Amino acid sequence: MRSSIHGIAIPDSAMARQITELVRDTEGELLFNHSSRVYCWGALQGEKRGLSFDPELLYAGAMFHDMGLVAPYSSATERFEVDGANAARAFLRTHGISESDIDLVWTGIALHTTPGIPVHMHPVVSLVTAGVEMDVLGLTYHEFSDTERDAVTRLFPRSPTFKEDIIDAFYNGIRHKPETTFGNVKADVIADKDPHFRAGNFCDVIRQSAWPA
Repeated sequence: MRSSIHGIAIPDSAMARQITELVRDTEGELLFNHSSRVYCWGALQGEKRGLSFDPELLYAGAMFHDMGLVAPYSSATERFEVDGANAARAFLRTHGISESDIDLVWTGIALHTTPGIPVHMHPVVSLVTAGVEMDVLGLTYHEFSDTERDAVTRLFPRSPTFKEDIIDAFYNGIRHKPETTFGNVKADVIADKDPHFRAGNFCDVIRQSAWPA
């Protein structure tokens, strides 16, 4: 195995190595390290929760989850989550992965920005979102020990400007198709009827998260 963190192995099969190389070469250091940490946080949370999951499928979901933000995987009309899910599907089909397993990875990527739903689904789906919510929003920051956080960020560094850098990466990846950002219709309905309602702001949550940087 390439590495392990508190007993969590980083997948190192031939397929996993190809995923690693593809994502590193396509996304650059910021998103590659972020996606690698997403796998680590997701796998660690899976162990803490006693969940059974295929590490390679979780690795594929974590590593491809932001591929839709970058060329050549960013389409003109699809949500970036769908672009990333489609990229993972195409890749996994070339490696003979079953359609049922591919569907798990596809769904995990497609739903990773849709809170409240993945947690009720298969561990491969729920843990991709759990990893993202930890790395970007710090929602489960205090569920990890200092030793665990240090081990993950030592292997896959988190820069002092990560919060602003990841916001910029999102913006640059979706600004050419703003119509795909149509989001939570429930918030729109409440805002339409309740003048005192103030919707939460994703960027504010990032900047105010428990992560020091």
